[in-house]
Amino acid sequence: MCKAQELQWLVGKLRSQIPVPVDVVNRRVACTTCPITEDYSPYRLNIFYNQQTGLVEQVRCG
Repeated sequence: MCKAQELQWLVGKLRSQIPVPVDVVNRRVACTTCPITEDYSPYRLNIFYNQQTGLVEQVRCG
């Protein structure tokens, strides 16, 4: 529902390559060790990056 498959190409890329979203309400970018809310939304796209390397590690719905 969040179209995560369309941005799987980001995995392994620098977080600076994450495109600016059109709909900021349904996108979250956070480091893998950063605290985030636990609420689940199948419409929200989550992009997680490694804080030390700046590389994207996961792109998934939630």
